[in-house]
Amino acid sequence: MTPLHTTRVRRRRLGVATAAAGLLATLLAAGPAAATPDPGDVPAERKVSSEQAAAAEALTNSGEIPAVDEVVHSDNIRHLANIPKDALPGTNSDLAFQGRYAFAGNYDGFRIFDISDPRAPKTVAQVLCPGAQNDISVSGDLLFLSTDSSRSDDSCASTSQPATEKSSWEGVKVFDISDKRSPKYVAAVETACGSHTHTLVPERRNVYVYVSSYSPNAAFPDCRPPHDGISVIKVPRNAPEKSAVVGFPVLFPGEGPDGGGNPGAPTNPGVSKTTGCHDITVLPDEDLAAGACMGDGILFDIRNPERPKVIDRVQDNVNFAFWHSATFNQDADKVVFTDELGGGVGATCNAEIGPNRGADGIYDIVGRGDKRKLVFRSYFKIDRHQAATENCVAHNGSLIPVKGRDIMVQAWYQGGVSVWEFTNSAKPREIAYFERGPLSTDTITTGGSWSAYYYNGHIYSNDIAKGFDVLKLEDRRTDAAKRVRMRELNVQTQPDYFDRHDH
Repeated sequence: MTPLHTTRVRRRRLGVATAAAGLLATLLAAGPAAATPDPGDVPAERKVSSEQAAAAEALTNSGEIPAVDEVVHSDNIRHLANIPKDALPGTNSDLAFQGRYAFAGNYDGFRIFDISDPRAPKTVAQVLCPGAQNDISVSGDLLFLSTDSSRSDDSCASTSQPATEKSSWEGVKVFDISDKRSPKYVAAVETACGSHTHTLVPERRNVYVYVSSYSPNAAFPDCRPPHDGISVIKVPRNAPEKSAVVGFPVLFPGEGPDGGGNPGAPTNPGVSKTTGCHDITVLPDEDLAAGACMGDGILFDIRNPERPKVIDRVQDNVNFAFWHSATFNQDADKVVFTDELGGGVGATCNAEIGPNRGADGIYDIVGRGDKRKLVFRSYFKIDRHQAATENCVAHNGSLIPVKGRDIMVQAWYQGGVSVWEFTNSAKPREIAYFERGPLSTDTITTGGSWSAYYYNGHIYSNDIAKGFDVLKLEDRRTDAAKRVRMRELNVQTQPDYFDRHDH
């Protein structure tokens, strides 16, 4: 193993820190009381071979891989708190922040935490509203949820049903969160192919929502190729009930039934065909966005938010299987794209897969205006090998705001949480980590950190199985970030942490 792992790891079991004893979580049924969690959305378990199980057990016994549920971390991270899942038993998903609150998505709805004391977060509300994957964001008094599973209707009491049913509903739900203890469901907008993720482009009077969706199954009526663009929803802040789709800009124009995106296999073996985007990150202060779109990475201009224009497009048909998400650096001259090899349920953090697949790809942005280009510099992947039973691949992360340095924190599912630096985009390096041992030694059980984000001095992670974690980074390289305070953070709507345009 690497020197970081062998010299900085502290192999000690950490007690689970819960919120105040006797915490009473309020379950708010945003629909009829008959609404129940939807077990059909939880990923299935898969047995590994007896040889893989034996190898995993040997690595655990040797100390190279932590024991089941054992917590390990580098010396410069402290684990402050863990809040287990409660009334919402489904898969935990993304996070958003506003003031002293964290908003945690879950396939069965969402949970609101009071994080004014990061050592003891308190549950403020839990809202039952099934509909995978409930990607979440907030803006002012509005909260947005993505529904990307075929539902019987748009209510929070909906049930799963085949997508071929004419009555099936998928899209974006809108809640009023002016009262954090009692969110109110106020609007729903159906979108073609549903909403796997979404990204906010906020304005004073309206919020534009870029809806990312793609076609994993051409049998779904509204997902059939060419599904080569994004839905744009316009949400009036003072009348969210009037929310509506105002356009479907095509990002991959081309001839033929599949449009102009990456054709994928068999033309490019092992690469996903581009039938939409998985995730988009916008830099509103730069009128710039980066899209991770299955087989393509794109850079585009959003000066007209209803009509984004692609500036550049790149592919990596050697090492990238599925372009998943994007993060700009603070100076807007780099983009980190992630490759979700295996779809988030595979064990890809091992010697067999290697360091360049299921990794981050770091690209410099060179040139100006519409002439800007994405230029590949290097890959980054955690080098702490994981067991054959641990789903592990590059996933959601955010910048840690340190002026003059490019540092981010990132989730790697059961690979844990990694803090790494890419100031030199050709030589990235990990500087801190936190992880748990495998959930099982004989079964791949989907778990680990879905999202790990830095917000107002702490790292918050939403673990699929274990719940909400709070981490404290204690490293001189990131100390300056503690002075940067945000009123609101949706990571896919990336802020200008240092008011770049005021200098």
